[in-house]
Amino acid sequence: MINPRVKGFTLIELMIVVAIVAIIAAVAYPSYKNAVVDGYRGTAQADLLALASAMERHYSGTFTYEKAAKDGGNTGAPAIFAAYSPSSEPSDNKRYTLTIESANATSFALKATPTSGTSQVGDGDLYYYSNGIKGWDKDGNGLSNAEKCWSC
Repeated sequence: MINPRVKGFTLIELMIVVAIVAIIAAVAYPSYKNAVVDGYRGTAQADLLALASAMERHYSGTFTYEKAAKDGGNTGAPAIFAAYSPSSEPSDNKRYTLTIESANATSFALKATPTSGTSQVGDGDLYYYSNGIKGWDKDGNGLSNAEKCWSC
């Protein structure tokens, strides 16, 4: 009797394919994770600019930046915009908390802080000032002159 040739993959061939897929996944996953973190940071930057725009609208109606926070305060969660980012999603999906750091008659400072328990933890705080200065405190030790940009 002639043995018909069995068709299929050998275990070695299958293990080679599994090894190749594992190598690709090991390279791709960190890149994907970094892209997600960068994407949410970009969304927070856009939301800070939208909050700054809301502050300007508040100023045009009241001639002061004061009392734009909840309960009529000058600091804390904003009353004139969402207090989280991404602002277009439900608050359960928040990655950053938006706050008014300071506000007076002629200037303001805004801050986006990564929300604990999210992929953004450790990414640093984002800042926006009424004079147009933007900051990204990557290392968490305060905003230095070298960190006064969002893309540095």
